[in-house]
Amino acid sequence: MSKTTTSADRETTGAQGDRDTTGAPDELGAASAQLSTAPLDDTAGSAPGPGMPALGVIGWIRWFWRQLTSMRVALLLLLLLSLGAIPGSLIPQQGTDELKVQDFKDTHTTLGPLYEKLGLFHVYSSVWFSAIYILLFVSLIGCIVPRTWQFVGQLRGRPPAAPKRLTRLPAYTTWRTEATPDEVHEAAQRILKQRRFRSHQVGGSVAAEKGYLREAGNLSFHIALIVLLLAFAAGQLFKSEGGKLIMEGDGFSNTLTQYDDFKSGSLFDTDDLAPFSFKLDRFEGSYETSGPELGTARTYKAHVTYSEGAHGPEKKKAIEVNKPLEVDGSKVYLIGHGYAPTVTVRDGKGKVVQRISVPLLPIDSMGTATGAIKILDGYRNKDGKKEQLGFNAFFVPTFAGEGKGQMFSQFPAPFDPRLALSAYHGSLGVDSGVPQNVYQLDTRKMTKFKDAKGQLLKKRLKIGETLKLPDGAGSITFEKELKQWATFQISQEPGSGWALGGAIAAIAGLAGSLFIQRRRVWVRATTGADGVTVVEMAGLGRSESAKVPEELGALAAQLHEQAPSAPDADPEPTADADAPAETTADADAAPESAESATEADTDADAAIEPAEAQAEAKTDPEADTPSDPDPTPDVVPAEGAEK
Repeated sequence: MSKTTTSADRETTGAQGDRDTTGAPDELGAASAQLSTAPLDDTAGSAPGPGMPALGVIGWIRWFWRQLTSMRVALLLLLLLSLGAIPGSLIPQQGTDELKVQDFKDTHTTLGPLYEKLGLFHVYSSVWFSAIYILLFVSLIGCIVPRTWQFVGQLRGRPPAAPKRLTRLPAYTTWRTEATPDEVHEAAQRILKQRRFRSHQVGGSVAAEKGYLREAGNLSFHIALIVLLLAFAAGQLFKSEGGKLIMEGDGFSNTLTQYDDFKSGSLFDTDDLAPFSFKLDRFEGSYETSGPELGTARTYKAHVTYSEGAHGPEKKKAIEVNKPLEVDGSKVYLIGHGYAPTVTVRDGKGKVVQRISVPLLPIDSMGTATGAIKILDGYRNKDGKKEQLGFNAFFVPTFAGEGKGQMFSQFPAPFDPRLALSAYHGSLGVDSGVPQNVYQLDTRKMTKFKDAKGQLLKKRLKIGETLKLPDGAGSITFEKELKQWATFQISQEPGSGWALGGAIAAIAGLAGSLFIQRRRVWVRATTGADGVTVVEMAGLGRSESAKVPEELGALAAQLHEQAPSAPDADPEPTADADAPAETTADADAAPESAESATEADTDADAAIEPAEAQAEAKTDPEADTPSDPDPTPDVVPAEGAEK
């Protein structure tokens, strides 16, 4: 006994793959490939099951390739890449902050060696992260290339001919007209082209299709991901980044020796540093003076004079936050600001040993800063021996006042500055060859200057005041001149432009794949037994949507204006009168035998996808009503389709 497969049956078996429970191939698999470039789930290359012959080397390679280029593996790799980036954000990274890495190792004696073996201190250059990165790259390429060729083939092809029974499609309308079939087809093709459908006449009907940009957006999204991966790789391999603190009046040349700190990618060559220089003329800052945002910066600019090349003309530029100076592929960002108090150090004979402006590092948003003043050469003690001097310095631009708590600044502008100093003498340890932090004082080989009570000599100075060292050892004076400094980051990122373009393309492609619907429309005009032309229109989308019937209704209304409904032949319609102008199925659409159902399904293979085959129409011919003398046809979704 023959078996008839209904849309409900196909919905049940469709979740099991491309084969139903009897093992027969899904009859609509070929049709679904025509509206999408998604790769088919071909089980021919899958791993062998129980009782099946073992795969050879080529078979296993093919199976591995199919798994690698599948969507589920690509999503899994993307998830692993995201998870792998988490320790790179939480754990200090070598090349970014070596001091924090060393502090972490010293503090965590158990986790430190473990993290070192796992490569967690250099996540983005580790073997396991690179493996995920490369596998994702290969997976995307292996998925995109065949889909691209398939999509190009679809662009070069034409929409398939209409199935024999248009009533089985989700959106359908029909009416009778006195226009000839050729006139109807020509008018339909003209209207469809005006609405940017690709159309042609085939098999006695007009076939049209629209929405190719949906798959183009999908492919663009995946290609943009590859561009992002390439841009990220190029940015990591060829980038350079360095920092420089510059005081007002000082300058910088873009050479390696001028940087305070510098790091670069493994393929970067220092000869590729762009030749330019700039000088910090002045720093301009203004701040909110009242309200809840007291002290918030309102103006934050570094006015510089720069020149490109060795002998380029000088130009003026104001560098602001997020508004860098761009010179020959390099960007100069303003990232910090502070004060550099000027002090004059004299020996016991009153001779000026050194007059310097010392930059101090801010420790809060109000400008409170700390640092060290180091006098390396030129100082002799009271016995005439060479010594080095060191002062721990604490600076506030706006002092709260005596007896008003600890010494912290009340405002970031220098309204009432104070400089607190504590004095040492001896050896600073700079001759040992071990690098030192210029903002910290190493007192291990130094001796305290003591006050009259035998305590560490220290004093809070106003502008113009002097701290005298005991026993005629000299003095240090807080001068009126208060300079400002700014820190700059000089970056060279060759892949940033490509990364931005890839991100924009990915967003545009994703939007296209989500909001553009691929759909098809067929128009068939045939001469009836009474000599009157019967017009049928049907629409089909890649997924069920109310927009398909709406669009088909608009097209039918336009076509109806050029091929209006024919008047009724009999003013008193009987049960056997002319066919109605509106119907969702032919009068012969009664329940069919298994053989006729199979034939109809086969005819619809060129258009209907498995998900859309659920919209089979089984209407009762007795439910049809006669049409008005000259109605505009309405689109009536077939039974089971989305309304």
